[in-house]
Amino acid sequence: MSATVANERGAIAVLGGTGALGYGLALRWARAGENVIIGSRDAARAKATAAEIRQHVGESAQVAGMGNAAACAAANVLVLSVPFENQAEVLKQLKVSLRPGSVLIDCTVPLASSVGGRASRMLGVWQGSAAEQAAELLPKGVALAAAFQNVSADLLRGDEPLDCDVIVCSDDAEAGQITRTLAAKIPGVRALDGGKLENARLIESITALLIGLSIRHKGHGGIRVTGLSEEAYK
Repeated sequence: MSATVANERGAIAVLGGTGALGYGLALRWARAGENVIIGSRDAARAKATAAEIRQHVGESAQVAGMGNAAACAAANVLVLSVPFENQAEVLKQLKVSLRPGSVLIDCTVPLASSVGGRASRMLGVWQGSAAEQAAELLPKGVALAAAFQNVSADLLRGDEPLDCDVIVCSDDAEAGQITRTLAAKIPGVRALDGGKLENARLIESITALLIGLSIRHKGHGGIRVTGLSEEAYK
């Protein structure tokens, strides 16, 4: 890949970019020089969030705010960062806007908090994982990767490098590579190929564990995989 993903694939649209995780990812990628679009059901809110990110990064930052459908039309790399209870609804609404050849990176985790339960517990998903549910809802020709489920939104919104790995699961080699490239643009993050999309079941469940640990020990937990060669992170 070239210096920026945007050079190869156009802008990166973060759907749900006004939320905590989406905002943090957009902020970090804007700092890395990527062309970022904040997508939201509320276009005015998306524009306000984009303006806030420019205040943090600098007015030269390439950040715009749009409604979700417009964001899909303007980008070839899409990042879905919405609560699990909104995932299916958003994908169904955007089905006509998702173009063949684009890549969708799904960050969704089916936490029990979406139905009033604890955030440290998981919901059962018939398809096996939120990522596999997304795969069923995407139109033909849209490649899918699952990633960023275990990254702290609070730490992303800060200025310091992170200390964690991002495990990327995908059945599409190019989608996986693009996602790992974006992950590695966040200081302190190492990107790791986690294999097939079905492995997202395991990665998603780690999020609930990390939330429980973070609550118990008053921190922001992440994961690091040890014992692998540097080649594993390319």
